Amino acid sequence: MRKGKKVISLVLSCALVLTMFTGCGTKKNNSKEETKQEDVATDTTTDSATDTTDSTAEKTKIRWAVWDVAATTYYQPVIDAYVAKNPNVEIELVDLGSQDYMTALATQLAGNDTNLDVVTVKDIPGYTNLVSKNVLEKVDTSALDLSVYGGITEQIEINDQIYALPYRSDFWVVFYNKDIFDAAGVDYPTNDMTFEQYDDLARQVTKTDLGNEVYGAHYHTWRSAVQLFGILDGKSSIIDGNYDFLKPYYEMVLNEQKDGVCQDYATLKTSSLHYSGAFAQGNVAMMNMGSWFIPTLIEKIKIGEYTELSNWGLVKYPHAEGVEPGSTLATITSLAVTSASKNKEIATDFMNFVCGAEGAEIIASTGTFPAIKTDSVVDAISGMEGFPTDANSAEALRTANTYLEMPVYDKSAEIEVVLNDGHDYIMTETMTIDEGIAYMNKEIDKIINK
Repeated sequence: MRKGKKVISLVLSCALVLTMFTGCGTKKNNSKEETKQEDVATDTTTDSATDTTDSTAEKTKIRWAVWDVAATTYYQPVIDAYVAKNPNVEIELVDLGSQDYMTALATQLAGNDTNLDVVTVKDIPGYTNLVSKNVLEKVDTSALDLSVYGGITEQIEINDQIYALPYRSDFWVVFYNKDIFDAAGVDYPTNDMTFEQYDDLARQVTKTDLGNEVYGAHYHTWRSAVQLFGILDGKSSIIDGNYDFLKPYYEMVLNEQKDGVCQDYATLKTSSLHYSGAFAQGNVAMMNMGSWFIPTLIEKIKIGEYTELSNWGLVKYPHAEGVEPGSTLATITSLAVTSASKNKEIATDFMNFVCGAEGAEIIASTGTFPAIKTDSVVDAISGMEGFPTDANSAEALRTANTYLEMPVYDKSAEIEVVLNDGHDYIMTETMTIDEGIAYMNKEIDKIINK
């Protein structure tokens, strides 16, 4: 009898132990389902053994090539948001450094580096180079709404395909000093100015008194600050080999320079005065510059570094007669999936997330301009502490036609050199406007037709 009791006791003990293990397994499975409910479609045919295997699977690592990790505020927020939705994915940043970034990236990808899944494309010449080397995957646009990029994706097509999606897009606006206009009793610039109206405003607030100068306009020494006025009509191109369309814009700026409306180009080149330093001095009424300057301007005023400037605003770029207000110039930063990636599906999903509407709002929350500018994105940036509170400044963030500073073209780097030289010759008056344009026409025609 005692022997029978021992057997029963042993059976009950084993049953109890099995029940405990079964209970633990169920609890683990429920926990896993709660954390992944939004990310993994439920398969009603999956049994408990398969389910347990999924929960213990290793994370898929996606390596993202970037530059300046320490100085860039939006990398980690977009990673955190994506991983929160996809907990079985790990994103690793690979910092290639900002200097010669595209060269370093091209070198790695040319060797079929399978360690890079997603890469940041810094500029258009670099993009063209990577596509020619067949190291980037074509973007599957079948499920994407490309209209949200404002026509930019159409401008980066190569043989009717795109190989990257924009996630950042800075554009040119006009910054202005409200105090200068108030002191002169002149109305502020508006979001619908022709170049004639813009030039007239600049002249109205200019003061040429020695030692008490006020400059109605300021043009940084980049060629883009003048030459790209000419492509806002959507008809002219900076790479077509004929630059006669630049003449009226050079005439306007050189006449302003002659009359003291803007600072002398040669002096600016010699002194290496940065555009931020020029505007911060408080004696520049209007300055055409990229939206990338907005967070810097806000921060410098906040910490008291810009003591001569506090009351500023923004308006859209001036435009030629008949051109839609808000037409402007853009520089883009894009993401692409590498051809050598072993995780193309997840890498593509991550690229689409960062470059999509949700990624845009996260990027905007850090004060950086994303490629997609929805109402909520514009509201996020215009709502930043230190951003001008007037309605025109917020409206200036809503663009119309947006044109790339340098279009996709395999000879763009060579053309850039000639355009820079021609700009320098004209602005220093080493050549007349006609001579400078003739020089650009001749030299770039050689490049295009060689």
